[in-house]
This record gives sequence, C-alpha cells and structure tokens, in this order.
Amino acid sequence: MARQSTPGNGQRQEAPAAEYQPESTAGLISRLMGELTTLFRKELALAKAEFSQAADQTKTALIAMAAGGAVLFAGALVLLAALVLLLAEVMAPWIAALLVGLVLGIAGYVMLQRGKQKLEPGMFKPERTQEALRKDKEMVQRRTSS
Repeated sequence: MARQSTPGNGQRQEAPAAEYQPESTAGLISRLMGELTTLFRKELALAKAEFSQAADQTKTALIAMAAGGAVLFAGALVLLAALVLLLAEVMAPWIAALLVGLVLGIAGYVMLQRGKQKLEPGMFKPERTQEALRKDKEMVQRRTSS
C-alpha cells in the first residue's frame, strides 16, 4: 500500500492502491481488432494521399512534356519550311516542297512499319514466365508422384 503524507498534520496515512483488474481475453482481442482496424484505415488513407500526390505530379509532368513536344514540333515545321526555302534557291519552289514532302513521307512510313512490327501479338508473349510455370508444374508433379 502506498503511503501519502498529508500537509496539515505531518503524519502519513495509508491510501488505497488502485485495484488492478485484468482485462478479459475477449476484451483484449476486441481492443486489438479495433486498433488494427484503425491502423489499417490510417495506412490506407496515407497510401491514398501518396497515390493522389504522385498522380498530380505525373499529370503535371505529362502536361509539361506535351507542351514541350508541341513547341518542338513547331520548331521542326519551321526548320522544314527553311529547308524548302533553301532548296527553292536552286530549284523551283514547288519541286523543293515536293522533294521535302516525299523524303519525310518515306521516313514516316518506314518508322510506322517498324513500330507496327514491334506490336505483333507474338511480341507480348511472356515466354520466360511460361517456361518458369512449366518447370514449376513439372517439379510439383515429380514431388507428388514420388
């Protein structure tokens, strides 16, 4: 029992100790589940906030890249016009424009065809994953048949 002194008389008096009452197992489990639920909710809210922030940053970056791409495209068009004007000094302007247009058309066609070849359905086949799954299946069959 704890002793306390009282300020007026100088004597110590016995103060009853706080009684310790153990919590029941069901109470402990219930409290644990409540705390886990709260923790899970807070973690989910944090993940949601971080995802939202990352999405906003990604959106800002994509907008900046799109604007940069548009300016770059405009610059390329001006350079092509300058090339046509340069060639117009040595040949008829319509022939210069035709020549630049044909060269760009051929280059664009070749680039599109190469890109199309890379998009063939066979290119997306997860061959390594299929091989690993086949080996796993064989291993399981060997172990279960032994």
